[in-house]
Amino acid sequence: MTSTLTTDTGSRLPQLIRRLTGDEKHGPSAHSTIDVLQVLYDRVLRVTPDTVDDPERDRFLLSKGHGPAAYYAVLAAHGFIPDAWLDDLAGPDSRLGHHPDRLLVPGVEIGSGSLGHGLGLAVGTALGLRAQGLLKPRVYVLLGDAELDEGSNHEAIAYAGATGLESLTAIVIDNSSTTHGWAGGIASRFTVNGWTADTVDGRDHTALYTALTGHRPPRPHLVVARIDSKG
Repeated sequence: MTSTLTTDTGSRLPQLIRRLTGDEKHGPSAHSTIDVLQVLYDRVLRVTPDTVDDPERDRFLLSKGHGPAAYYAVLAAHGFIPDAWLDDLAGPDSRLGHHPDRLLVPGVEIGSGSLGHGLGLAVGTALGLRAQGLLKPRVYVLLGDAELDEGSNHEAIAYAGATGLESLTAIVIDNSSTTHGWAGGIASRFTVNGWTADTVDGRDHTALYTALTGHRPPRPHLVVARIDSKG
């Protein structure tokens, strides 16, 4: 199985995103994720529209599920969903809601909602794969920095480190929107619990690719993608 490498994705994405209207409130959230999503689907993830049910596929979980315009656009660019679906975001007959629904949108692994659940689900997914002897698939989960204020994330971070979930990569979009913050930065919260970590420019595709493929077994891996402040 290979990644869904497509040469024209970058040129198509702005056009595809513009087709999604009606959720301008969450526009900044969508655009904060676009570069990470593009690198993941162009160069990293081993999943295609034909392998969305293959047990050996990589899993991508969008915990930062609000404002999913960029995610939908990337899925369309790679053939998981028709372009025409983008013209009806959250309409009465639309499959594309303001949060992705795994039962309605091909390629979506989890239905998101309240923030703070995605990392725990990713830990459970990685554990389940390991228990089945499926050691090739990687699990990637995308979070926002403010989402880490939710206490459930601390349990997931600590458990993943303690159990050596080496197939797990967490990606945190850091746009300085968190309320609390941590001494030493976001990465320190993970590394003190046994993770490896890379902090990179969240708009630099070369740096993102290096970090996203820079996992160092037997430890779970974190990528902090820094972008301009939300404010």
